[in-house]
Amino acid sequence: MTPPVDRTAPPIRGPAPGDDEALGQEQLPESIGPYRILQVLGAGTMGVVYLAEETEPVRRQVAVKVVRAGLNSREVLARFDAERQALAVMSHPGIAKVFVAGATVSGDPYFAMELVRGLSLTQYCDLRKLSVNERVELFIAVCQAVQHAHQKGVIHRDLKPTNVLVAEADGRPQPKIIDFGIAKALGQQLTQQTLVTRWGQAIGTPAYMSPEQAESSNLDVDTRSDIFSLGVMLYELLVGSLPIDPEAVGINVFLVRLISGATNPPTPSARLRTLGNGDRMIATARRTDPTHLRSELRGDLDWIVMKALEPDRTRRYETANALAMDLKRHLASEPVLARPPSTVYRCAKFAQRHRPAVVAGAIVAVAIAASAVVASVGLLRARRAETRAERETVAATKVTDFLVELFRVSDPRQANGNTITARELLDRGVEKVGSALADRPLQQAQVLEAMGRAYTTLGLYDRARALLDSALRVRQRNLGPNNLLVASTLAALGDVARAKGDFPVAERDLQRALVIREAALPADHPDIAMTLSGLASVRSKQKRNAEAESLYKRALWIEERAPGPNSEQLEKDRRNLAVVYWNENRLQDAEPLLRSVLASQERTLPPGHPEIATSANNLAVLYLTLKRYNDALPLFQRALASLERTLGPNHAYVASVVNNLGETYWRLNRDQDAEPLLRRALAIKEGSLAPGNPTIAVTLNALGGVLRDERRYAEAEPLYRSALAIRETAFVPPNRDVAETLNDYAQLLRRMGRASEAAVLEEQAARIH
Repeated sequence: MTPPVDRTAPPIRGPAPGDDEALGQEQLPESIGPYRILQVLGAGTMGVVYLAEETEPVRRQVAVKVVRAGLNSREVLARFDAERQALAVMSHPGIAKVFVAGATVSGDPYFAMELVRGLSLTQYCDLRKLSVNERVELFIAVCQAVQHAHQKGVIHRDLKPTNVLVAEADGRPQPKIIDFGIAKALGQQLTQQTLVTRWGQAIGTPAYMSPEQAESSNLDVDTRSDIFSLGVMLYELLVGSLPIDPEAVGINVFLVRLISGATNPPTPSARLRTLGNGDRMIATARRTDPTHLRSELRGDLDWIVMKALEPDRTRRYETANALAMDLKRHLASEPVLARPPSTVYRCAKFAQRHRPAVVAGAIVAVAIAASAVVASVGLLRARRAETRAERETVAATKVTDFLVELFRVSDPRQANGNTITARELLDRGVEKVGSALADRPLQQAQVLEAMGRAYTTLGLYDRARALLDSALRVRQRNLGPNNLLVASTLAALGDVARAKGDFPVAERDLQRALVIREAALPADHPDIAMTLSGLASVRSKQKRNAEAESLYKRALWIEERAPGPNSEQLEKDRRNLAVVYWNENRLQDAEPLLRSVLASQERTLPPGHPEIATSANNLAVLYLTLKRYNDALPLFQRALASLERTLGPNHAYVASVVNNLGETYWRLNRDQDAEPLLRRALAIKEGSLAPGNPTIAVTLNALGGVLRDERRYAEAEPLYRSALAIRETAFVPPNRDVAETLNDYAQLLRRMGRASEAAVLEEQAARIH
């Protein structure tokens, strides 16, 4: 069960990033045209890009690009004017839109364009750990956008991952190409000024530049130059490195080789073999292992990439669409045009596309051919299966006898009239498991893990860890360190540490489990989703929200595509993703998702189920953040009553809801109702959680606020000190929870007449804001 969240401070927006240091101390203009300038987003050799706000006729944020002061040469102005016109003629979801073009008061040209909030192409793929096929699908969308530009007569001439930003729309990635600053017109006059490329002065980024672009001669550069750049990007997406790195060989040597067509890069699959131990990290970022990654790259993808990277442009793909179509053929297991046709190759592709029929035919053929030996082989296998079945029967009988003996204590004749609780049953099982299954270590480990998970559910984390540690030792000793059963125990240990608030240990155990499972299981296996979800929960607790969001989305991607999806786990992860949105102050995203989850669980789960209570609590926490206290109160009361029935009054999960109910009463100025609830929550947490668990600080801070408002200053101050110490240790600065305690503690100090001390804390909090 996923723990309910504690109420924490309303999210505080951090400071907007300042100007890049490379910009020096340039004065930020107040406005450019109708746009109010907010901050610098970045700068290049020819322009500065600002974040700006438009208020009329619509209110929106835009990116404004201006030729930098002091660079108003005829050549730069010509290039900039070409960029304005090039973008204006294009309309495609994969290309950033241009809204307005104009000139500043000093005569510098500018244009306002769509503000794209996203990660670079490679950053997005690596952060989301997209598989090879997912990367190819995303890259096809980039090719389609480039094709649109080419159809409008525009060559980009600086395609690279940082000029392709990926944002998410409706849960799906949408790439957008930016910066057509060095675009060249085809068949139309984009500018009245001459766009000159001086001899020996190549325009573009060397690592992604085509040979003809690097040559800077009188040879015309056409759309196939962009195809070469796309090939370099695809190479990097697949294998995590450039075909040839200019920094490794030296820029001058690189350009000479590029112009002469003598770069001779290895194929992507061959490059992977040269990375040494780095191949595992590359493979993990693609949700696979080095062996499977090499297998995926070898063949069609090698051929497609190398065709795009042909030094002779007459042998490259003619269009971006042709490259995209070959990638689609690869995904559909159809013959690709990049690969020389052969009968064997086409037969192999036919077999991949029609696998069921081919397999059925092969089975019939093999059955006929092997009929003479089937009987003898079958007899041998039957005998082996009989022996194995006998061993498994003995093992299963051992486990069954153990469980039957354990549950006999629930018989009234054995229990002497006493009611046996789940905890008492587990305690008796621990006493017996060592002797009853001493000669069956793997079955013993199985029972130990099951009991450990049960203790975790009861909130008895130290007992759970002891049993799981024992199970782990047995399994590692008998099965080795990389067995899937070892991963199962590691995941259970990670869940215990996460519940107890020992996040570094939880991260270590869950990460080890994930590595084993990703190496041994298909990329869409439910066990991988479960491990991703657990790791995401740890990141969320650590306030590493971007990482948590990515992990939850990876888990949901698997869960939504699984046959007969586990709806309970799916809804839990949707709820947890909503909590991440709440942490990021994306309340407009969090509320509808939480409502949807609660409604779904109420339809599919029995009344009183603890997952319904957890979702009700989390929705109430959102209302508490929005100061909708009367909406939050009945949800907290409902959640508390349900969890107390199912988990008992002293469970750590119950403490979170007790805390939230107490805070709601405090916000409603019902301090007499709030204080006993907060003290109860604190007692439960301090008795069951690790001393530095951040959720303890939540209750310390709230209780301090109640006592402060009741003018019990001497009692409140040590609570604030303790809360601050926990939060400053647990979270990486800057952190909004730390800021909350600093400000609340400062209010206490001011009421106590200690204004100078309060000012110091307020200054620290302001720096976080």
